Amino acid sequence: MASSASGQQPPKPNQHVELTICTDDDSAGRAARVFDEQEDDEARELLLDVADSDSYLAGAGSSAPPKIRVRGLRKRAASTGEEILRGVHLDVPRGVVMGVIGPSGSGKSTLLRALNRLWEPAPGAVFLDGADVCGLDVRALRRKVGMLFQQPAMFEGTVAYNVRYGPQLSGKKLSEDEVQSLLRLADLDPALSSKPANELSVGQAQRVALARTLANDPEVLLLDEPTSALDPISTQNIEDTVVRLKKARGLTTVIVSHSVKQIQRIADLVCLLVAGEIVEVLAPSELSRAKHPMARRFLELS
Repeated sequence: MASSASGQQPPKPNQHVELTICTDDDSAGRAARVFDEQEDDEARELLLDVADSDSYLAGAGSSAPPKIRVRGLRKRAASTGEEILRGVHLDVPRGVVMGVIGPSGSGKSTLLRALNRLWEPAPGAVFLDGADVCGLDVRALRRKVGMLFQQPAMFEGTVAYNVRYGPQLSGKKLSEDEVQSLLRLADLDPALSSKPANELSVGQAQRVALARTLANDPEVLLLDEPTSALDPISTQNIEDTVVRLKKARGLTTVIVSHSVKQIQRIADLVCLLVAGEIVEVLAPSELSRAKHPMARRFLELS
């Protein structure tokens, strides 16, 4: 079995794999790590082997190197010093939708935010197209790796002003035709262009935020619970847009969601996080075969 890109040797059988992910809720993270003795032994044996994960991911996409590579990603809680991301290893193949699911407090959002340096990972931990993100200009990185948050934030002004905001920062002004094209891409009526952004519904605002992110022509789209506050129709619109972008632009997408059904609808690969560790990487159709005890429990209750 080959060693990882970081130079570390792959774990031996029955050795605890310290894969890392940050938790947003320390107490939830601690609770998620409480196994009885039998479950703990089983969990340690069944943690996904890093080298096996790499082989699976390479086979799931093209032969090209992964779009995003994470190696040994760690993070500690500022308030307690507790390690909440604990050596995460993950490959995201280019042009796929990867879903990230797991119990609350398992570190999903923190992992996502490391990918475009919304918090600063250690050098050598996160790579985009083989380049260490810590060596990239942060503004340029965030144009390449756009992010859509759970609650859309609109700037004062019109919808068109919001869509133009990112490109304008880099000295480019989008034409009205370009704005309307982006609105269509986000499944919005182009006539909304002149509407004040503060008059939008939550679903409309989320799709304007998506159009604003797409205006920077990103190569990667990070979605953090983008539909949790939306009605079923708006949710379907966002999901359809993500799938359409993958097909039309080859966009690589990483989506965090509490909805297993949503991930099954749109993802090509699923990463399961438990207590800051990646315990399974599976195809959506294989989720019922998850082996890790806490992963099984989470999926059964979802």
